[in-house]
Amino acid sequence: MTADRPGVLPSTGTAGAGADDVVELGDLGTWRPKLVASDLDGTLLTSDGEVSPRTRAALTACWDAGIPVVGVTGRGPRLFDSVRAALDGRGIAVLAQGGFVVDLERDEVLRTVGLPREQATAVIERIEAVAGELVIAVEDAAEQGEVHSPLRVQHGFDWPYPEPAHLLPRHQVLPTGAVLKVFLRSQTLGQDELLARARQVVDPVQAEVTHAGLGFIEVLPPGITKATGLAIALERYGVGFGDVLVFGDMPNDLPMIEAVRTAGGRAVAVANAHPAVRAATPLVTSGHDVDGVARYLEALLDGRRPGV
Repeated sequence: MTADRPGVLPSTGTAGAGADDVVELGDLGTWRPKLVASDLDGTLLTSDGEVSPRTRAALTACWDAGIPVVGVTGRGPRLFDSVRAALDGRGIAVLAQGGFVVDLERDEVLRTVGLPREQATAVIERIEAVAGELVIAVEDAAEQGEVHSPLRVQHGFDWPYPEPAHLLPRHQVLPTGAVLKVFLRSQTLGQDELLARARQVVDPVQAEVTHAGLGFIEVLPPGITKATGLAIALERYGVGFGDVLVFGDMPNDLPMIEAVRTAGGRAVAVANAHPAVRAATPLVTSGHDVDGVARYLEALLDGRRPGV
C-alpha cells in the first residue's frame, strides 16, 4: 500500500463467508446518531482493502450532515498513513485496538500505551502453559511514530499481510522496551480456542487479549480495547456512547459494540461478522464487499431503503 493508492490498506486479498451477502434493511426508524464509529478491515473496507466509491460517498454524507466518523481499527501506527487516507484525513482515528488514538486533522496523538517487556513475557508464558508453544510477532511501542517501521516477527509466524517485517529468532522478537501489542499464533489451535484458553489464565488487570479474525490472538496493555479508545474520541466530540452508531465484524469489536448497546446506542454487524458479533447485536447489514456500512448509512440518512 501506499500513497499511490490512497485509501487502500494492505490486505490478505481473501473474502470470508457473507462478504457478498445483501441484507434487506427494512424500516430503520427515526433515530439518528451524533457520531458513527466503524471498524475498518472486514467492515468498512472491501476484501482488497479498498474504500469503495459508494462507501466514500456515504462517509462524506455523514460529515455533511454534521455527524463525525471515527475509524476504529486493530491496525497499528506503522499503517497510520493508510488509515489516514482511508478516512480522508478527517476526524479522529483509533488504532491498535484502542492503544493509539490520533486527531487526524491536528496531527495530535491523544493516547499511546505500551505493555512493559516483563509483563508481556509473563503473559506469553501463562498462555503457553495452557496452549503449548506459540509463534510470536510484536509491534514495538518505541517505534509507534515511525509509520513504516516493520513488525518484529518470529520465523514461522506466517504473517498474512504483504508488508515488510523483521524476521527474527524467538529470543530476539521481544524488544528491550515496551510493546504496543503481541501477536500469538498456535500451530495446532484455532484462533477462537486459543483466545478462550488465554482468557482462562490472563487477568484483565495484567493484559487484554482478543482476536481480529486473522488466525492469531493479540495481547494488549490492560484496559486497552476499542471501547476505551473510542471513549477518547467521544470525549473530544462531546458525544456519549448512547448517541453512537457502530459497525463491526470480529471479537475485537465486541467491547465497543457492547458499550454502545449498553448505553442505548445502535450497533450493527456486517453479514460476514464472526458468530460472537452476530450474537451481540440483532442488527445486521450487508457484507463488507457489497458496501454494507454504506447501505446502512444511506438508509438511515435518507430515510429510505437502499437499492441493491
